[in-house]
Amino acid sequence: MLFFLDHNLFAQDWANLNRFQKANADIMNSSIKSNRVVFMGNSITEGWLKYHPEFFEGKPYINRGISGQTTPQMLVRFRQDVIDLNPSVVVILAGINDIAQNTGPISLEMTFGNIKSMVELAKANHIQVILCSLLPANSFSWRPSIIPTEKVIELNHFLKSYALANNIFYVDYFSAMVDASNGLKKELGIDTVHPNKEGYLVMEPLLEEALKQALN
Repeated sequence: MLFFLDHNLFAQDWANLNRFQKANADIMNSSIKSNRVVFMGNSITEGWLKYHPEFFEGKPYINRGISGQTTPQMLVRFRQDVIDLNPSVVVILAGINDIAQNTGPISLEMTFGNIKSMVELAKANHIQVILCSLLPANSFSWRPSIIPTEKVIELNHFLKSYALANNIFYVDYFSAMVDASNGLKKELGIDTVHPNKEGYLVMEPLLEEALKQALN
């Protein structure tokens, strides 16, 4: 995942609010306003456009993934990159970079709290939420000292329980993509964290089923 080389620039725009400002303005001026779906996430969301862009073509899907991001960064930009676009649905896939400590140490409870805050903001603005499990991961190439396996499983338990208790759509990517060692199946990833095209092809029908229900 992303490492920031220009630390001064990173400090000035910690949440990368500039990334989508122009694209967001263009969308808000667009005549196509119905059934928008915003994808909020990190490199796993951003990479979808690289490895299987066909999933987004001809659909009112808006990808707002930024590589390397953690949940506090996503929460800061949630109003600009989700709420202000007036979507019908937001798809939230977040948390793996928190476990990797990309922006510093953070507890699972704090990560979960940030995700809940995004859900609450969406619901307060009449946006349906699809909450996604983290994909399986048992190592980080950019942070080899951290073993994420059990934390991924625990955070997914928090997310699933929260979704069930609050009538939120939940998509379980983990169960469909996990191998015998609780890692990402090799044939589904470019590494131990990020899906390849085959991985996205596993994810897409699971998400589309939830989208069909959410949009109805």
